[in-house]
Amino acid sequence: MSDNRELSVTRFIEAPPNAVWSAMVDRQEEWWCPKPWRAEIDHQDRRAGGRCEMTFYGPDGEIMPQNGIYLAYEPGRRFVTTDAVVGDFEPAGPFMIGIWEIEPEGRGTRFTARARHWTDETRQQHQDMGFEAGWGVMADQFKALCENVRAEA
Repeated sequence: MSDNRELSVTRFIEAPPNAVWSAMVDRQEEWWCPKPWRAEIDHQDRRAGGRCEMTFYGPDGEIMPQNGIYLAYEPGRRFVTTDAVVGDFEPAGPFMIGIWEIEPEGRGTRFTARARHWTDETRQQHQDMGFEAGWGVMADQFKALCENVRAEA
């Protein structure tokens, strides 16, 4: 992104794209939040314009709803969400657009997660919240899940 409002993480996963995609969408609660946090999916309507709602639970009783909509949903490739709109297209306080995508790479799959922010301030806020550590752990958990599933197959 040319205006540098994007933060991202990427991992090479030693598993085929179809296995990675399956874990990405069917086992999301297992990798989405850095442990000891956890995510529970409340509602997902996996299509452009569909609701995407989950709740994060922290180790000290924290509860953080994460509600938005899908901007794009391309099976086997990527999904894109935003928190700028919730429910039945009600405006919300926008923080970011999230992009989670995979692509074949050699004998495995490249996973990339991006957070595009509306302003320099929200990008910095996300950076200060510990983006690299948090999303890095999330990406590592996802990689381990995908590679363990492949090893078990």
